[in-house]
Amino acid sequence: MGSKRHRLKNWLVVEGRSQEWLAKNSKVSRHTISEICTGKRNPSVPTIKKIMSAIKRVNKNAKAEDFFDI
Repeated sequence: MGSKRHRLKNWLVVEGRSQEWLAKNSKVSRHTISEICTGKRNPSVPTIKKIMSAIKRVNKNAKAEDFFDI
């Protein structure tokens, strides 16, 4: 059985953006982004805020709840 792909990873694929893009634009390490996308890590609130700041530059209507169980 494979693991369910994280909603953040799904968004990156749909938008045609890389984890590197998200890491650079959110100032969150590539390693942390990778672990979140593979479900190995649950992000902290400050990390969610950084990621959402980058996402909102692309989609101003995006909400943290669209990507994370908060």
